[in-house]
Amino acid sequence: MNIALIGYGKMGKAIEEIAVARGHAIVLKVSLENMEDNTIEKIRQADVAIEFTGPESAYENIIRCLDAGVAVVSGSTGWLARQDEVRQHCTQKNGTFLYASNFSVGVNIFFEVNKRLAELMAVHPEYEPRITEIHHTQKRDAPSGTAITLAEQLLEKIRRKKEWVNHISDNLDELEIVSERVDPAPGIHTIAYDSDIDTITITHTAHNRRGFATGAVLAAEFVASRKGIFQMSDVLGF
Repeated sequence: MNIALIGYGKMGKAIEEIAVARGHAIVLKVSLENMEDNTIEKIRQADVAIEFTGPESAYENIIRCLDAGVAVVSGSTGWLARQDEVRQHCTQKNGTFLYASNFSVGVNIFFEVNKRLAELMAVHPEYEPRITEIHHTQKRDAPSGTAITLAEQLLEKIRRKKEWVNHISDNLDELEIVSERVDPAPGIHTIAYDSDIDTITITHTAHNRRGFATGAVLAAEFVASRKGIFQMSDVLGF
């Protein structure tokens, strides 16, 4: 499989290492140093594009890949206000798009655990839920995309919470997310349910980027021969 890497920072390099080890070829690498190569013509050399950039460029990058007729896997965060536009464009182009806030197999299992725990806790209002996420200081967005996914899953099950906020809150309608930026920290996400009697917590701790990179390559392998809009739960068979 031929892969275009749109975004060749630390994550892009980790994805390259995994992809090459799995027998794939990297036919395009786009970074800030060679933005002139980020063209429809060059993207068309690839079977799949893996897009890991930033909130200021992700939307345009994804649209460009879809216009090139190339399946695109995106892990960029901070741009999701325009996700419906991307989905509509993908459908219009009969294209292929997969977005994940986190590609790690472990994190996606954690998502499933989070949903089940929230379902169990929904009938116990004496427990107050909160989310904490810790990342390295170079991470530009807060809360993390993973934390937002966890929060949205929780809000779907625990209806007494109306919205998430990215600060400590005494408002019982709000789900509190606290974001910390500390080096070195590839990613730690904790959901806690506090009561006067006890506390229940679940935590996922990333030790390095390999889990994210491996999942992104698995996603690329999955979408390469498919049309439509997918999630990591499709890749992993959940």
